[in-house]
Amino acid sequence: MHAETAPSTAPARGVIDGGVHRYPLRVYYEDTDAGGIVYYANYLKFAERARTEMMHLLEAGYAEGVTSGEIAFTVRRCEVDYLAPARLDDVLEVRTTLSRIRGASLSGHQVVTRGDEELTRMEVELVCLNRDGRPARIPQDLKNALQSLTLPSS
Repeated sequence: MHAETAPSTAPARGVIDGGVHRYPLRVYYEDTDAGGIVYYANYLKFAERARTEMMHLLEAGYAEGVTSGEIAFTVRRCEVDYLAPARLDDVLEVRTTLSRIRGASLSGHQVVTRGDEELTRMEVELVCLNRDGRPARIPQDLKNALQSLTLPSS
């Protein structure tokens, strides 16, 4: 198949609905242990994929900044509560909201669900880095777009 006739190979990005990024995924054999239960570390991978697709969906210079090497985001802190197991072939959803955006960092909440059942809850803090690996201000266009996912302070 020629490139000009090939179907799009871009992954599903999920949707932003009411200030929440919702990212669907299916549990594959590679995600599970010998008993067919999702291995605990794979929830971190699911959350990472969801955050990456959320950033791409915002279309605010994230892809250009990352591919050019101008910026990168790294996890500074992650706290996970495992509530119930996911199993082979389950259809899951990762729901992401942000709680705080600062100059060079952002904090968020991610929940992995199966239907209405919460399987994991995560509190994540990310830091924006420059090409030298030092903290860098989040580009203003991206910061503005991320505001749409920020929960009001309580």
